[in-house]
Amino acid sequence: MKNIIILSWFDKNTVKHLRLPFSFFLMPVFLFAVSQSDSINWVSTTLAFVILHLLVFPSSNGYNSFQDRDTESIGGLKHPPKVSRNLYRATLLMDVVAVLSGFLISFSFPLYVFIFILMSRAYSYRPVRLKQYAVIGFLTVFIFQGAFVFLMTSSAISTFSFANFFTLNNIICMSVASLFIGSVYPLTQIYQHKADKRDGVTSLSYKLGYNGTFVFSGILFSIATVLLYFYFSLKHQQIAMVVFIIMMLPVIVYLSVWFAKVRKNTKNANFEKTMTMNLLTSTCMNLYFLVLILNNH
Repeated sequence: MKNIIILSWFDKNTVKHLRLPFSFFLMPVFLFAVSQSDSINWVSTTLAFVILHLLVFPSSNGYNSFQDRDTESIGGLKHPPKVSRNLYRATLLMDVVAVLSGFLISFSFPLYVFIFILMSRAYSYRPVRLKQYAVIGFLTVFIFQGAFVFLMTSSAISTFSFANFFTLNNIICMSVASLFIGSVYPLTQIYQHKADKRDGVTSLSYKLGYNGTFVFSGILFSIATVLLYFYFSLKHQQIAMVVFIIMMLPVIVYLSVWFAKVRKNTKNANFEKTMTMNLLTSTCMNLYFLVLILNNH
C-alpha cells in the first residue's frame, strides 16, 4: 500500500516539473571533472552520475517549480503544468534517497550532496529565496553549480582528500567550471524579465538589460577560455585547447547571430532561442569533455 502511495506522487505533472532532460545542461561540469581526474573508479563515478543527474538536479528543478508555481515558460518547459503537493513529496523523497545512496560512494560525498541540496532549497524557498537578489542569486548558481559540483564530482570518482584537493590545477578547473556556468546562467533569464518581476525576483539579466546580458556572458566565457588555455599550457596539452576552440565555434556563431537579432528586436530574446542556446552549448561542451575523457582514460 505504501509503495502505491509513493508511486502516486510521481504523477504526470510531477515528472514534467522534474525536467529530467534538463540534467543534460548540467552535465558538462561533471564530465569536466572526470576528464581531469588522474584515475577513475568507474563504479563510484557511475553511481555519482546517477545520484546527481537523476535525483539531485531533477529534485532541485522540481522544488524550484513548487516554490515558483510558474504559469509561463521555464527552463525545459514551455507550458508548465500546475504543481501539487505531490511534487514537494517527490522532491523530498529523491533528496533522501540521494543522500543515503551517497554513502555507497564515501562518507564525504553525501555531505557535499546535502550541502548542495540545502543551497538549492535556499535559492528557491520563499522565506529565504536567494534567487530574488540579482547578485546573490547569481553567485549561488555560479559557485554551487560550477566549482562546488566540480569538487563534489571529484570526491566521488577517485581517491579524495579535501585537505589536499585545492592544488593550483584544481582551483583553475573549479574557476573555469564556475565561469562557464556563470556565462550561460544570465542568458537563461533573458526571456523571463517580466515574469520574474511579477514574482518579486530581480534577476541579474534584468539588471544588466538585454545587451548587457550578452556582453557580461561573453566576458565570463572569454575569461574561462583564457584560464583554460593557461591550464592546458601548464599541462603541456595545447592541442586540447585547439580542439576546444573548434568545438565551441558553433556556440560562438549562434550567440553572435542571436545577439545581433536581439539588438534589432528584443522579442528575439525568447524561450525558443534560449533553449536552443542551452542545447547547443551543452551538446558542444559534453562532446568536448567526452573527447578528453576518451583521450585521457
